Amino acid sequence: MDESQSISRKNVLIMAIATGVIVANLNFIQPIEGLIATDFNISKALVGILAMLTQLGYAVGLLFIVPLGDIFDRYHLIQFMMVLSVISLLIAYLSPNAAVFGIATMLIGITSVAPQIIIPYAAFLAPSMQRGKVLGTVLSGLLTGILLSQSFSGLIGSVMNWQYIYLIAAIMDIILLLVVHSQMPRDPRGHQQLGYGHVISSLPRLFTTQRRLRGSSLNGFCMFGTSNVLWSTLAFYLADQYHLGSNVAGLLGLLGIAGVLAAPYIGTMVDHRSPRLTISLSVLLSSLAFITLWLAGHWMIGLMVGIVLLNLGTQFSQVSNQAIVQSLNRKENSRNNSIFMFSYFLGGSLGTMSATWAWSVAKWNGVCLVAVAFLVIALLGHLILKEPEKLHD
Repeated sequence: MDESQSISRKNVLIMAIATGVIVANLNFIQPIEGLIATDFNISKALVGILAMLTQLGYAVGLLFIVPLGDIFDRYHLIQFMMVLSVISLLIAYLSPNAAVFGIATMLIGITSVAPQIIIPYAAFLAPSMQRGKVLGTVLSGLLTGILLSQSFSGLIGSVMNWQYIYLIAAIMDIILLLVVHSQMPRDPRGHQQLGYGHVISSLPRLFTTQRRLRGSSLNGFCMFGTSNVLWSTLAFYLADQYHLGSNVAGLLGLLGIAGVLAAPYIGTMVDHRSPRLTISLSVLLSSLAFITLWLAGHWMIGLMVGIVLLNLGTQFSQVSNQAIVQSLNRKENSRNNSIFMFSYFLGGSLGTMSATWAWSVAKWNGVCLVAVAFLVIALLGHLILKEPEKLHD
């Protein structure tokens, strides 16, 4: 792409809103698990499995659908995935029993990967010296969707039947689809002459031959794992230390607005300073966060400061790594993003599992030790694999 070409602020805003609205679909189920269990007359453990199916579907989509962005016109592919997402949401709304709802939740996970097609698309359209800022803005939309989705779901579930959450989400997605169809920029590449089998089989080669991709994947794995260590056990800690309910954990989650506000500025730092510097800051901030949480988490102000630091550290990592990954071969940037996000997601899952186990064994001390393990690996990766000082195409 010619370096003089730019992406308008309106297009960036539309992409940010689209990522936020679509990613929200993944998180609606979490605050209403109890309502679903009562309505379908199933155990809470079984509802937990239904929630896991959404995450499993998302992992499948990351590996097998996101790489399609390197084959098909992304303007059309994004809209096609949004149509499938609307259908999945309507199936969830109309589900007569837990079995059908389980199928719907998995389909919601699979079809909600459009944001991971939009992110490489935004990077592709942005000039290299603006790419970090553009990605920061789009990622702030993504984080806003994640932050607000659970509050939205919990609020709707408290005033009307939980099924209406999925109907309202489907209507919002249809409105968004109309906006995307009329306003999102066309893909200048069109369709590519690549076979699906070739694209999928190339994923291991891309991972093994690109040191920067391996470095970003490892850092994303560790930093999102560290983030999930806190969020998967915060409700336990609040109940144990403060005798507060999970609703307070949801309110504390709104402190993530710090990451939303910082993302575009982080992107500008990546563009004009150094991604190696911003990755260093991500490890430093997350380390300071868990030092604060470990030593001062028994005071609410200490807990809140630790959460803000951790959100900033996670956002420094996400924006920096996306900028690094999207600066690699632009013909393969959907596949590179697929590999990075699968690693990111894998780290988050491991963080959740290991932290909940650590809580059962050693409470808060165990949880903080798990975070330390993730952070030590992140630091070693930072020192050994070495992110670039500057980005270039």
